[in-house]
Amino acid sequence: MNGLITRFFIRLISPFLLSALLPFLLSSVTQAADPKKTIRVVTTVAPITNIVRNVAGTYAEVTGVVPDGTDSHTFEPTPADAKILQAADIIIVNGLDLELPTVKLAEKVKNRGVSILRLGDRALRKEDWRYDFSFPREQGHPNPHLWPNIALAMRYAEIARDALAGLDPAHREDYARNAAAYLGKLRGLDQAIFKCVNTIPSQNRKLVTYHDSFAYFAPRYGMTVVAAIQPSDFSEPGPRDVARIIKQIKKEKIPAIFGSEVFPSKVMAQIARETGVKFIDELSDDELPAAPNDSFIGMMANNMAIMTAALGGNDGCVANVDTSNIAP
Repeated sequence: MNGLITRFFIRLISPFLLSALLPFLLSSVTQAADPKKTIRVVTTVAPITNIVRNVAGTYAEVTGVVPDGTDSHTFEPTPADAKILQAADIIIVNGLDLELPTVKLAEKVKNRGVSILRLGDRALRKEDWRYDFSFPREQGHPNPHLWPNIALAMRYAEIARDALAGLDPAHREDYARNAAAYLGKLRGLDQAIFKCVNTIPSQNRKLVTYHDSFAYFAPRYGMTVVAAIQPSDFSEPGPRDVARIIKQIKKEKIPAIFGSEVFPSKVMAQIARETGVKFIDELSDDELPAAPNDSFIGMMANNMAIMTAALGGNDGCVANVDTSNIAP
């Protein structure tokens, strides 16, 4: 008898409960699929932020937490950054251990279900990771600077496109359209870099840099990284390392060595004096130039003009590169 009464009341009240809950259920579904809702994307270093912004357009709010000109390897996020990460719908980082403090904080404060997308880990197979003087294999952290290789930067854009479309399917076509236009600009940059290198005398297609940002760039474009001067602990190299590098520069007849705006170094100037080569400290791997060329493409075009001229090539090779961002 009690079972019959229970089943009667369940049948009686269920329609009333459903009627009461339906507006809340519909509201939740509508909010998740609302094409007017702007998703919040948090990124890290400036090149990645700019790549994602070009793909996202006005359909996502993209916030980079690593300021321009900051050492991304040692950057420590602030409490304000924690709030930004906590509000994110997706967090997009380079990966390959570049932003360890930021990723650690993101894993701690992000909302449940929010993913951390590691572009570098998706773009490159583990067996293709590079290790070197600045990033020795025994320490377990690969060189993370994939984006100067424009083929890999294009993969970043494609991965970001797919992630945004999956999170915000209402704007799938918009992300695809933005990505197609942006990939066209990246292909133009890629072709221009090949042209730049072709104007450099073959014996000069060698790079000596302070921070090893061009480990993935050099093999794509037919150049060789002869030396990277900064040790893995981001200190200045010792006298023995400096002497070795000076000997190597003289042996290889390097015409110019390149410093970094992010890593000023007195040792580079000393090496240049003792070898008699030009010292150029204007290359950038993660700081965008000023307007109107304030884009990842603008940064790389500027790098190529500087590098090509210093190594004896024709810096006009990038004159026709479209450095503009994708218009909203």
